[in-house]
Formats: sequence, structure tokens, C-alpha cells
Amino acid sequence: MKQTLQLKTSQHLALTPQLQQSIRLLQLSTLELHQEIEQVLSENPLLERLDDPLDRSVRLLADGAINSAPPSSQAGEAPAAQGNGEEGGGASAETGNGEGGDAGGDSGEGGGEGGEDWGEYGRSGSGGGDDEDGRPQLEASPVTLREHLMEQVRLTCCAARDCALVELVVDALDDNGYLEEPLEEIHARLPEELEIEFDELRTALALVQSMDPPGVGARSAAECLALQIRRMPGVPLVTRRMALVIVEKYLTWFAQREFNKLKKALDCDDEDLREAQAVIRQCNPHPGAAFASDVSDFVVPDVIVRRAKDGWSVQLNPEVMPRLRVNSLYASLMKQGKSETQLNAQLQEAKWLIKNMRQRFDTILRVAQAIVDRQRNFFSHGAVAMRPLVLREIADTLGLHESTISRVTTQKYMLTPHGMFELKYFFGSHVATEAGGEASSTAIRALIVQLTGAEDPKNPLSDSKIAEMLGEQGMVIARRTVAKYREALKIPPVSLRKSL
Repeated sequence: MKQTLQLKTSQHLALTPQLQQSIRLLQLSTLELHQEIEQVLSENPLLERLDDPLDRSVRLLADGAINSAPPSSQAGEAPAAQGNGEEGGGASAETGNGEGGDAGGDSGEGGGEGGEDWGEYGRSGSGGGDDEDGRPQLEASPVTLREHLMEQVRLTCCAARDCALVELVVDALDDNGYLEEPLEEIHARLPEELEIEFDELRTALALVQSMDPPGVGARSAAECLALQIRRMPGVPLVTRRMALVIVEKYLTWFAQREFNKLKKALDCDDEDLREAQAVIRQCNPHPGAAFASDVSDFVVPDVIVRRAKDGWSVQLNPEVMPRLRVNSLYASLMKQGKSETQLNAQLQEAKWLIKNMRQRFDTILRVAQAIVDRQRNFFSHGAVAMRPLVLREIADTLGLHESTISRVTTQKYMLTPHGMFELKYFFGSHVATEAGGEASSTAIRALIVQLTGAEDPKNPLSDSKIAEMLGEQGMVIARRTVAKYREALKIPPVSLRKSL
């Protein structure tokens, strides 16, 4: 076969690096966006950040006094360019609030006016003469469950051997205060040369179970509740005995609200069972959870919805909008022809990032405003007034692709008078109505919550009854659909919502 060279022309779509970066920034959450920016700032010297993420943090001096001076005027910081960046060659570009570079006029906010030194900061922070004002009280670290128990061990145990066995049991507890590993396995792991009897380990467990909080050291939920009921003050003897029998023998029936079976097994009436139920409900099934050090994660909204004269308006949250610009010193060197090829590439990357950042926030604002325009009834009346909405409707209105709307609404949050919601929350399927219209699934979920919240606890509503009541309001919905929505809302079935 003879080899030949041939030229062919063809057309195909390709994503430029700038477009790829724009798509990636659009789908990032606020936290991921700031992490991306910090990574770029560490790699590109031509890009600098005007806003300080720690600007509102409390700053301490070397002697522990509060630094009362603003962070922007600290010694060693170069003042930000005044005006709109005309100094240093004028090659500055900033990301502002998505309104065409309003941040350019604010670049002077970060600049200091004088050359204060660290001595002046020290005098200004401690010049009041009050030690309590000059040296703030720092929050102590939270006490863990192990530390709380070991403090009681030190006040209880005398022999070192007993304290060591109790500490061994304490170390085997989980975060909820339960001893999940069988005591026999713990004893089997101990070295034989220590000659530790199983009764010694059982005694150590009994000592742990007598400590605070009540219920700690239990090996099951029934034992945890029983330990607390035995130590509960002011409970009549008959009620205490009945509550102990319920948690030790009939806890499954109690959890499933099989009250008729309980009354027959205990030979009691409704009043006696109600008193025992009240005692059991005072117990804490997770006694060690109060000492957990889990920190709640806070969601920062990307947009904020406020009521205006002509309806509802959407604004970008300035707290999540980083202010970036090209370094004026490097820009002036490049104007003088002293730059290298590497700096030219980094300059282009910096300009792309600033432009894509502006485009990202502008797209988020447009999508959020379009959502608010179509869900006005939700902001005025709540979730029951939510209307059906799909991504295609917003995409057609803004002239964007559905995939773009999907990226914008993922992990982006809106602060409303009714709470914080992800943008995807406002999109949902529809259910037909008798009048030929459509009702949003979100509105139906809100109605289910209202109906179950107002039901009679002694005679709760079944899924069929809820479907019937929704049908009376003109919403055609099947019982299995009600069950699906109820489970999504984490509402127990009718048998678990019944009470005495």
C-alpha cells in the first residue's frame, strides 16, 4: 500500500481555556470559589485581592491586647491605589458587585494614611488602664465526655488498679456514651499476666454507669433508659416500676405505639400508661451527645431577596464577592517593556479570571431575579403558594442553556424572608388539579405538613385521608404519592403518630 499525504478541512466545536474556566467557576459553591481564588493568588503574582477575608476578625497584639486600629492601616501594608487605579500605570481591573467595576472607585478603602508603628498599636490597645478591656477573655475549649468522666474517676477511685480499669471502660465508650464492644471481648484483650478477673471489669462498668450523665456506659437503649429511670427523682414507685418494665421488656411495642398490647400486658389503664410514658420521655437516649464537639456548618447566601415598592428585588451578597485586580507595579513594568513572556501569560490569566468572576455573579443575579419573578406568590404567602417551575422555563427566558441554569442553581443559596433556600428548591414537578391547572409538589408538601400538624394526636390522619382532603381542595393526588411526600418530609406513619 502506497503512503500519501492528504489535507482535509473540517469544523468542530472546542472549548477555549477561558470558556472552560468560566464554566468551572459557575458551578463552584461559595466556599469552593474562595478556595480556587486563594490557589490562583498563590500562583499568579499579577493578581491581588483588595478585600481581606479576616477584616472583621478580632486581632491581638503580641502582649495579648486587642488591636483597636483598622487592619488596613497596619504597618508594613502597602496602601491600596487611590481613585480608580491611575497610579502605577493604570493597568488595574477589579471584580466588584457585578455593576461594571464599581469596585474601582473603592480601591482606596484599603489604603492607610500614615506610617503608624507597632508601638503606637500597643499603646492604643492597652492605654485604657483596664486589664479586662485590654486582654480579652478567650473561650475555653469544650469538655469532652472522657474528660468529664475521668474527673469523676479521680474523685471516686482510690486504688490505681481500679482507676485503670475504669479508664479502660471509659475509653471504650462511643460519642453517645454507649459501650458497644461486649465486656467479654474487652476482658479477652487484656494480658493474662495482669490477672484481671471478669468481675473486676464488671465492677468498673457499674461504677461508670453510676456517674454523670445518667445512662452513660449502657450497652443498649433499654439499659440506658433503665439507668436514667432508676436515678430519676420524684417519681412514684408504681410509675417507676411500670416504666422500667416497659423499657426492659416491651420497648419495641412502646416505640411502635402499640398501646393496646401494652395495657393488656401490664394490666393497666390509660392513665397509668400515660404517666409511665411521661417518665420515659424525660430520658435522653444519647447521654454523651451533649459533650460532642461537632461544629455546625453555616451557609452564606449568594443572593438576598428584599421587598421593594414594586415587588421583590434581588441583590448579590457583597460578603461573598471577592474584589480582585491586576497588580499595578507589574502592570507598569509591562508597559515599559520590561516584562517577560511568563508575565504576559499570567497577565492574561488574571484578566480572564476577573472577567469570568464578573460574568459568574452577573449570571447568578439574572437567574435569581428570574426565579423571584416567577415565584412572587411564594415570597408573599409561603411554600403553599409555590408554582411549578422547570429549568427550561428560566433558560428560555434568559436565553441560556439548561445546563447553565443547572450549574447556577447548584450549591447557590438565597436568603428570603421565609429562610435560606438553595436555588434548586424553587424548581419542582407539578400535580394536576381538577380545574385543569397545575400545583407544585412543594406546595403539596407544605399542605401535608399543615394537615399533619393540626391533626388530632389520638386520631391522626392516614395517607388516604390526607389524599382525600387534598382532593377536596382540587388537587388530584394518589395515596402512594402522599406516602412518598410524607416520607421525604420525615413525617412518621399514622401508627407512630398516635398518642394516648
